[in-house]
Amino acid sequence: MKREAEGFKDQGNAFYVKKDYSEAFNYYTKAIDACPKNASYYGNRAATLMMLCRFREALVDSQRAVRLDDCFMKVRGHLREGKCHLSLGNAMAASRCFQKVLELEPSNSQAQQEHKNATAVLEYERMAELDFEKRDFRKVVYSMDKALGLASTCHRFKILKAECLALLGRYLEAQSVASDILRMDSTNGDALYVRGLCLYYEDCIDKAVQFFVQALRMAPDHEKSRLACRNAKALKAKKEEGNKVFKDSNFEAAYRLYSEALAIDPNNIKTNAKLYCNRGTVGAKLNKPDQAIEDCTSAIKLDDTYIKAYLRRAQCYMDIEQYEEAVRDYEKVYQTEKTKEHKHLLKTAQLELKKSKRKDYYKVLGVGKNATEDEIKKAYRKRALMHHPDRHSAATPEVQKEEEKKFKEMGEAFTVLSDPKKKTRYDCGHDLEDDSNNMGGHDGGFVPIGNVVVSDV
Repeated sequence: MKREAEGFKDQGNAFYVKKDYSEAFNYYTKAIDACPKNASYYGNRAATLMMLCRFREALVDSQRAVRLDDCFMKVRGHLREGKCHLSLGNAMAASRCFQKVLELEPSNSQAQQEHKNATAVLEYERMAELDFEKRDFRKVVYSMDKALGLASTCHRFKILKAECLALLGRYLEAQSVASDILRMDSTNGDALYVRGLCLYYEDCIDKAVQFFVQALRMAPDHEKSRLACRNAKALKAKKEEGNKVFKDSNFEAAYRLYSEALAIDPNNIKTNAKLYCNRGTVGAKLNKPDQAIEDCTSAIKLDDTYIKAYLRRAQCYMDIEQYEEAVRDYEKVYQTEKTKEHKHLLKTAQLELKKSKRKDYYKVLGVGKNATEDEIKKAYRKRALMHHPDRHSAATPEVQKEEEKKFKEMGEAFTVLSDPKKKTRYDCGHDLEDDSNNMGGHDGGFVPIGNVVVSDV
């Protein structure tokens, strides 16, 4: 049996040299079956399993080799055991193994280097834990990348990295890491949680809940999955309730419900962006444009590609006549989605901006833009009498000059707004310089208003 086992070992060694590790594994296994108490067979199979990245199995074989060997193989056995522990992310156990080697061979350079590696992994773990508590997820990803460079098959490090990638909004990367783990272990509760977390943060709440439930089925004590599942269900319910009362025109209740939904999970960027935009829509309905603009801005800060938030904010800017801001938002929208509708909205805002930079003749006369012909005449008469130079003949030169200026502005305004053609062109934002030589200012003559004549002296 020993000769047969040695023959299997020799064949295994030959395949190992050729880097055909699968065949080497088969022959080392045959050697162990023939002679199950030989430490070197377990050691060789452990080395082969390590080359196949099957470190958990390699760890078991390395530990058997150490238990069976009492002299020479002990150093190599402890080294292999330590390397398996390190690759699996158990840096503390790895450090103990390398320390045992150094007690047997203080000058063993490989053990010295591996011991340093284990110490470095422990430090990366410590830093990641502190940074996670500070919610500095970028630093956690950095530490885990460094740790995985030394502990390449550690699922725990991969899961922590994937969770932080999800919290940073890097969902594709997070899903990729979690999916790789699930391909090797479909029952891994941590990986199922991360897959659910990515879906949850991408506002696919129903699918996310399925993954959280599956994770809890595999690991009933998985607290993160339990909390995420509860938040997902609460967020969906609150959002849907807000949408319902909004459709019923109960805007105060909708505002309250959207606010409550926003308090559930500050980390859910996409859903919260939609909630802020929804609340902004409610603010606009409640005639609170400043509040609506603030909410839309919050939505855009969370998701700078959210077209609906830009459109809602732009409309609010239009409503309060902040046309430059409206143009800026509509330009952003049109650059992203070049549709006819967006082009029309942009041109309308640009036109209103152009109009806003002229004298506002409606404001000069103190009337609304929908004022009738009679309302315009009455307003002109009232204000012309108020600012007529004859009424201010005893005033200081400065006051006289100011009142004369206002009087002339009213003449300009009335000249345009009392003429249907000019008024139409003015309302459409067209330039009126070519329509009449009087557009630059009132000519200083008489402007009749019904039976009343106002004389400019």
